[in-house]
Amino acid sequence: MTEVTQIAFTLAVATVVLLIYILFKILTKPNEKQTEETIDKEIIEEEQVKQVQKPKEKKINLKTVPKVKESTFKHNWLASSLKAHSDNVTGIDFSSNGKYFVSCGLDRAIFLWSTKEFELHQHKSIRCNVEFDHATKIKFSPDSKSFIVSLGVSNTIRAFKIVKKEDSNIQILPATVQDFPQKHKADLINIGISCNGKFIMTCSKDTTVNIWNLKGDILGTIDTRLGNNSFACVSQCGRFFGVCGFTPDVKIWEVAFDKTDNFKEIKRAFELKGHSAGVYSFAFNADSTRMVSVSKDKTWKLWNTNIDYERGQDASLLLTISVDEKGPSLIAISPDSYSVAVTVNNKLYFYNGLNGECDQVIDNIFNDSVTELMFSSDNKYLSVAGDRHVKIFKNITGHKVAVQDLESQIKNAKTQGAKERIEQQIQEHKKYIENLAAN
Repeated sequence: MTEVTQIAFTLAVATVVLLIYILFKILTKPNEKQTEETIDKEIIEEEQVKQVQKPKEKKINLKTVPKVKESTFKHNWLASSLKAHSDNVTGIDFSSNGKYFVSCGLDRAIFLWSTKEFELHQHKSIRCNVEFDHATKIKFSPDSKSFIVSLGVSNTIRAFKIVKKEDSNIQILPATVQDFPQKHKADLINIGISCNGKFIMTCSKDTTVNIWNLKGDILGTIDTRLGNNSFACVSQCGRFFGVCGFTPDVKIWEVAFDKTDNFKEIKRAFELKGHSAGVYSFAFNADSTRMVSVSKDKTWKLWNTNIDYERGQDASLLLTISVDEKGPSLIAISPDSYSVAVTVNNKLYFYNGLNGECDQVIDNIFNDSVTELMFSSDNKYLSVAGDRHVKIFKNITGHKVAVQDLESQIKNAKTQGAKERIEQQIQEHKKYIENLAAN
């Protein structure tokens, strides 16, 4: 029994030792999940170390995009560059009293500027926001105390008023009149308001033009039958509006009123026929006796529109001038007809309005194409909108052509007093040109 007891005791001890050994192995064996987490952690730590050890320049190049610097533009005809918009400028206008200038853009902002500050180093402006929309075009009212804008989203008209407070500060507020009803199916491309305040014109990119009164009631609607409309404007004299488009013609209508200023009709007045391709844009001078047009056929034309159209007289062509480049183009004529400005893409041309000679070519005034072009009512400035800025140029061509015209007039002056007055005007224009050259 003793030997059996000893053998049993030995087996028991061996079994216990074996169990302890197995248990020890189980407890000390690494958990697979923990091992995988440990490996992943080590890999992440190694990657972080590598990132830290990488040169800083490579890290910047991977994560940042270099900013495109705006090209600096300088020219001795440049009076000022108005910089306030944070997005592209879509519309501009001068007030009829010559005091104000307005601009609107995709940033939902409208800025009011003083023309007296155009040639100063700093330009103050008054900002107004377009709530829930943005303005695409902008036009002053005849009294310069308010303006209307076309809305890009709502595709209609909204009015704003310029209020002068007791402390002489100016504020821009939405007018009490609500937005005009939405009547156009296609996007608006331009708006206009007659200088006598009798009507407002809205033109969309299909073939529709609506004529409204200032209360927002439609007076009449026409179908231009141009395939599509590309440009429209109201004449500075307030009698006409014109539209151009896919066809090589410019069509002009008169908005007629009776003696008591009640609306009568919209009637066809005349056409400008002579281009061989679609017309980009056109413009009237102050009294609508001259018009200019620029076309896809790489020409611009000067027209005599001092005609008796009611008896069937057609506008006569005075000049056809070739343009070197091809691309989106705009044209403007100064109110006195002495200057014609043409833009093609981002290049600006100044032409003599009497003989069509090119006086100045200014390259790369913006990075992209010009969006709007306009002379001031006093013939002094040309405003050019593009990118996020408006550039104001001195109309030097106008002074040169004025001298040319006055010198021809002095030969026909019948009295000494008339000759002296003309000579004084000539000297004033020459002095302005000389001062610019000296600077």
